Amino acid sequence: MAEKKEGDSVVFIGKKPFMNYVTGVVMQFNSGVKEVTVKARGKYISRAVDVAEVVRNRFVQDVKLKDIRINSEEFEGEDGKKVRISTIEIVLGKD
Repeated sequence: MAEKKEGDSVVFIGKKPFMNYVTGVVMQFNSGVKEVTVKARGKYISRAVDVAEVVRNRFVQDVKLKDIRINSEEFEGEDGKKVRISTIEIVLGKD
């Protein structure tokens, strides 16, 4: 995993209402952060993509897509079987 630099911010996408995440990302940029990472796993990956696009296209026009990292994590499920779940990290940055 990449080293965290001073001032980096991460927003984890989950069950909350969509606009909560958009507001969280926008607030991070408004507080002076230069880079925000939007992270999600499994069924929330599409929501993470939507959050990043809404932030870029409607709220903070000078934000650029810096990086997209995809991966999968393996863990043991409730029934003892190994389960793989996909993950995504979308890095948005301001110059």
